[in-house]
Amino acid sequence: MVDLTIEIAGLRLKNPVITASGTFGFSQEYAPYVDLNRLGAITVKGITLLPRSGNPPPRLVETPAGILNAIGLQNPGVDYFAASILPYLSQFEVPVIVNMAGETVEEYAVLANKLSELNNIAALEVNISCPNVEKGGLQFGSDPAAAAEVTRAVKNNTSLPVIVKLSPNVTRIETVAQAVAQAGADALSLINTILGMAIDLKKRRPVLGNIFGGLSGPAIKPVALRAVWQVFEEVSLPIIGMGGIFTAQDALEFIMAGAKAVAVGTANFINPRATIDILEGIENYLRENKIKRLSDLVGAAHCKQ
Repeated sequence: MVDLTIEIAGLRLKNPVITASGTFGFSQEYAPYVDLNRLGAITVKGITLLPRSGNPPPRLVETPAGILNAIGLQNPGVDYFAASILPYLSQFEVPVIVNMAGETVEEYAVLANKLSELNNIAALEVNISCPNVEKGGLQFGSDPAAAAEVTRAVKNNTSLPVIVKLSPNVTRIETVAQAVAQAGADALSLINTILGMAIDLKKRRPVLGNIFGGLSGPAIKPVALRAVWQVFEEVSLPIIGMGGIFTAQDALEFIMAGAKAVAVGTANFINPRATIDILEGIENYLRENKIKRLSDLVGAAHCKQ
């Protein structure tokens, strides 16, 4: 037997494989293909205070080794989530992490308060890094002071663990990580998508209705891995690594770079069972290499021989 359990900000997970927000819906879509109870945690699609219709279409386009999305945080709002979605999720024995976003610091505070009053939510993932919305998003994630302000507002309005999701669209991600750590963040998710675009040669216009979108998939894995490595070196908070994780090898690279857990995103669109395949691959690696505890691999690549 191998021990896959990990702990993030007081939250004990049976294994390190988590779903990435925005790629697993609210989990109902994947329930026919995945035993949800086998997952380490489920991170749901981003929730805002009020319903959002999102950006105009087209909102998704394939790129070499990835996709660009400009969904724009489309969601039914927190009240609908509480009444119609959370009861479904509550039937499973898996921690639910709610990704939350706002346009102002006050919205983040109010939303954190409302979510904290609900049962069966294990943690909040604070999205300060969405690259395809006009308000909020990068205006918070690219400024260390603004990122810290949002983090502090959420922390002051919840008793739940606060995981802050960081943007790679900055000069130095470690600086933002340090700022939110000092503001009270309990853990970090990194990275969110990289800002990009595509052009339609026939129309001679941008493909996406929003012009810009967030690039995800294997194309961003080296960037994400580098970010995890750098933040692990300078900030002591637990890290959830994400960005182009398609295989168990990808996941193990993130763990050795310093991530305690990994979130699987774009891979879910190609293989609905990607999370389970990755989980089983991690377990097999530990067995084959006679490693008893997954925790022994966290940050292992930093150890000097």
